Amino acid sequence: MTTKLTTVRSGALTTVQDSGRPGHAHLGVPRSGALDAPAMRLANRLLGNAPDAAVLETTLTGCALRPNQDVTAVVGGAPCPVTVDGRPAAWGAPVRVPAGSVLDVGAATAGVRSYVAVAGGVAAEPVLGSRSTDLLSGLGPQPLRDGDVVAVGTPAGPVPAPVAAPWPGPPAELVLPVRPGPRADWFTPAALRTFTSAAYRVSPHSNRIGLRTEGPPLERAAAGELPSEGMVLGAVQVPPDGRPVLFLHDHPTTGGYPVVAVVPEPALAAAAQAAAGTPVRFTPA
Repeated sequence: MTTKLTTVRSGALTTVQDSGRPGHAHLGVPRSGALDAPAMRLANRLLGNAPDAAVLETTLTGCALRPNQDVTAVVGGAPCPVTVDGRPAAWGAPVRVPAGSVLDVGAATAGVRSYVAVAGGVAAEPVLGSRSTDLLSGLGPQPLRDGDVVAVGTPAGPVPAPVAAPWPGPPAELVLPVRPGPRADWFTPAALRTFTSAAYRVSPHSNRIGLRTEGPPLERAAAGELPSEGMVLGAVQVPPDGRPVLFLHDHPTTGGYPVVAVVPEPALAAAAQAAAGTPVRFTPA
């Protein structure tokens, strides 16, 4: 019998994610994948899964799941309360969930995104080589709704013995290293100084497509608009309101607003866990 998880509570936004589908930008398809990739890989490692096995990525309010057979799960990423049938269970370590019991992943107490990994991985149907939900293009599984059923793959072997896992905490301040972007010359020297010296905050309008900021606008030196050009993961685009937007994994592959800078990919996991209101600083890499 196939192991399945029934969604008892889907939360604000719960999606299936793995390492994404790189290499398809020429088709207009972004990478997608887990925003906090190190958290996904660590949760999988604790279960003996492949590092890029598909997991569930929750947003702020968690989710609740009921397996039809016994499963072992790890909840990591953003810290949150975890219960099994109402009884407290471990966060950041393997938890046995008996058949018919409810694994409840509570609201994040810090950070934004928690990850629910299950021994065997989530067995959604791959699209272009990935099981990831892409909110921009609509590829991959749809975000979970109450009552949805998710299949689980066959575990590769027994779950490893528990270890003390080094889970990083969500940032109290998000410090993003930046390299000059291809359109930095579209901004005044004063705007470039502001960009790397002013205090910004994470906007509540941020999502998987981009981390929006609140703070001083950047003044352009060039008027007009650009023809659409290619956009990369980590690009910092500046729309007409002048507030920088950091492109995350579901970003569009083209855009017409100037890119003032690019954030290296290793720094993006912290951005995935920066809650609304978190101070943001852009610093030269």
